[in-house]
Amino acid sequence: MASGEVPEVFLIAGTRPEAVKLAPVAAAMFAGGRIRPVLVNSGQHPQMVDQAFESFGFTADVTIKLARVTGAQAELTSQLLEELDRLYTERRPASVLVQGDTTTTLAGALAAFWQQIPVVHLEAGLRSYDLTSPFPEEGNRRMVGQIASLHLAPTHEAAANLAEESLAGNNVLTIGNTVVDAVLDVAARRAPYGDSRLDEVETKVHTGQSRLVLVTTHRRESWGEPLDRVLRAVADLVAAKPDVEVVLPAHPNPAVRAQVTEVLGGMDRVTITDPLPYAQLARLLSACTLVLSDSGGIQEEAPSFGIPVLVLRDVTERMEAVHAGCAVLVGTDRERIVSLACELLDDPTAREAMTADGNPFGDGLASVRTEQAFAWLLGLQDQRPTEFKAHNGFQASGSASVPCRAGEVDVA
Repeated sequence: MASGEVPEVFLIAGTRPEAVKLAPVAAAMFAGGRIRPVLVNSGQHPQMVDQAFESFGFTADVTIKLARVTGAQAELTSQLLEELDRLYTERRPASVLVQGDTTTTLAGALAAFWQQIPVVHLEAGLRSYDLTSPFPEEGNRRMVGQIASLHLAPTHEAAANLAEESLAGNNVLTIGNTVVDAVLDVAARRAPYGDSRLDEVETKVHTGQSRLVLVTTHRRESWGEPLDRVLRAVADLVAAKPDVEVVLPAHPNPAVRAQVTEVLGGMDRVTITDPLPYAQLARLLSACTLVLSDSGGIQEEAPSFGIPVLVLRDVTERMEAVHAGCAVLVGTDRERIVSLACELLDDPTAREAMTADGNPFGDGLASVRTEQAFAWLLGLQDQRPTEFKAHNGFQASGSASVPCRAGEVDVA
């Protein structure tokens, strides 16, 4: 890189959550003016990545075209490695930023590592300590952790997990989660809904006629019988609470969509939609009273709006939400879901207490800290950025936290 030239950093996104969490970083880099962000759509979920970037006023600088036939992990990974290796060779970046734990994350990091390009891992240190759940994400993030040059942990717990794996010191920074920056930005824009039924639901909420419960369930390990239990719990909840409106954006998989429709289709006060663009989902989330979800992103986003989450998983790698009290693990147990949802809907004091300490995942400045971390890595500033400290006062003790399972934590 010639003296005075602005270094390019590739931000690699293959799924909507990656794009959502990388977009605020791009904005911070543009604002800083000392690093040029290059947004790369890996082609894993190309349309959803484009939609997410559009929510922030961005378009991808590079879009990789994949020729997927079988949909298998091996096929996707091999094509990503080949295409990303070619891209890195043609347009040598100063560094590569990968986010989270997807196949794109693993391939983006590995291709850069092979070319000795520094890899920065955003949202580093999440661990479930179970390679089967979430699968294959737990394995992906562990492997990326071994080759990254800089680990940007969202919380002190995540940093403690890295320390347990002998990854600590100057190459680990606790910065908060950029999803908090993203959801606050996008929700404030109040993007128009593409489905008029959502306008009707929101009107009922704002006029005090209804309370909104958002339900999202998409993880592969929940498909089949676990999903059936969740759906029947939702039906029970709607029957028990006449003022509750449920919105459920259904997974596009035909078998999953059919299962959702079989249990909840045609039921009063249940609106089943296609997957929502991120901006619309953020707006909807801000209007909720309660969320039932197996989404890691929603566990991180909902506390910013003071909304408690019942986590539809048996184990979560986002234990900060559980420790802070703003989320409760309920698994897919039908009776437990209904019981705790009704308890929270009946007791506004309990709901407010769950989120009184704010969002343990961030303060809206994670993207600024990320830009500063890159500047420090690339020799553009001398000081490491000031690290994020959660308002709830939790600090990592230096040992990794072991995720608890559903049923081990109750509503305070």
